[in-house]
Amino acid sequence: MPHASDESRQPLVLLVEDDPQDALIVEELLADSGFAVRLEWVRSVDAARRALHRLRPQCVLLDLGLPDAYEFSALSTVLEEAGDAAVVVLTGLAEEQAGLAAVTAGAQDYLVKGRVEPEWLGRSLRYAMQRKQAEQAAVALHAERMRAKENARLERGLLPTPLLQNMPIEVATRYRASRGSATLGGDFFDVVESDDKAVHAVIGDVCGHGPDEAALGVCLRIAWRALVLSGVTGAALLRRLERILEAERPGGEIFVTMTTLVLEPDQRTLRLWRAGHPGMLLHDGDQVTLADPGQSLALGLPVEADWHQDVLELPEDAGITLYTDGLFERRLPGEPPRWLGEEGLLDLARRHAHLDGEGFLDALLADVESVTAPEAAADDLAVVHLRWKARS
Repeated sequence: MPHASDESRQPLVLLVEDDPQDALIVEELLADSGFAVRLEWVRSVDAARRALHRLRPQCVLLDLGLPDAYEFSALSTVLEEAGDAAVVVLTGLAEEQAGLAAVTAGAQDYLVKGRVEPEWLGRSLRYAMQRKQAEQAAVALHAERMRAKENARLERGLLPTPLLQNMPIEVATRYRASRGSATLGGDFFDVVESDDKAVHAVIGDVCGHGPDEAALGVCLRIAWRALVLSGVTGAALLRRLERILEAERPGGEIFVTMTTLVLEPDQRTLRLWRAGHPGMLLHDGDQVTLADPGQSLALGLPVEADWHQDVLELPEDAGITLYTDGLFERRLPGEPPRWLGEEGLLDLARRHAHLDGEGFLDALLADVESVTAPEAAADDLAVVHLRWKARS
């Protein structure tokens, strides 16, 4: 006698057959086939629908001539409800063409009653389940390739190449999608140099995750670049971006946090406007401090906002690191629950203040990952580091 645990590992086959004699024949053929399965028998399409939800079989043996079915309605219903289960249809001697049509319609195989030998039945069921698994793997691979292509398109929009011409500035950027996310989120950034030799930068975060938020981030990032290059900056820029957001967002609850700034050609003056966005790290040689100047409300909220300009005087050869909240809104391991926060981020950043932009971002992200809980990376993150090149 097989153990119960052995039986539980056997494939479950759902037989949908209204004729008790034919059902008994199938049971005997399976017993003689050498292919160990668990068999459940139902007599109608309606009973099959309920059994498919309750039992989740690996294979369905379906008689096409059920009393509560018309032509291929039984097959259509079972295919719709079968999920991961393979479907093998049973036809009469005069209905072999119907079996071929059933395979064309989505069944994995067909068998003709009265012509089935035990070994043949077992082999057909085994192959049908393998074909179903291969089909699912092919579908999953195609879906993954499509997601990869979509991610690549979104990435080109969200993570552009900085548009710089003459100014001696170094730019380093990093982006991390949240764990468990199949696509990029709504974090975005950009850096451009205008005709007056000012360097403009933006970092933003569309609330939520997924392709809709990513597409909205692409839209806003491209609009920001076009507006900046046409000479629009500051509060006027944010007002126009908010109008675009309200027109393009999929729902009225979607809002966007953003920081947009201008690094003046004198390399000592920083003008910025914050719309609900986190602060920034200021680099001065081997020192890093947290700058948290005044800010106004995020874009897209149902209240009127007025975004004010802040001006910071920068030290010589200064550096700036902008980031989204996915970098610091992370839980630390242990109890009671504690969060990294911007002060914790600053402590980590100070360890690597002596590094150049690329090295600084790599080391900072590695530290953030190492000190926070494994499940903490639930949000996307974007980081942009800008640093004036040392004057000779």
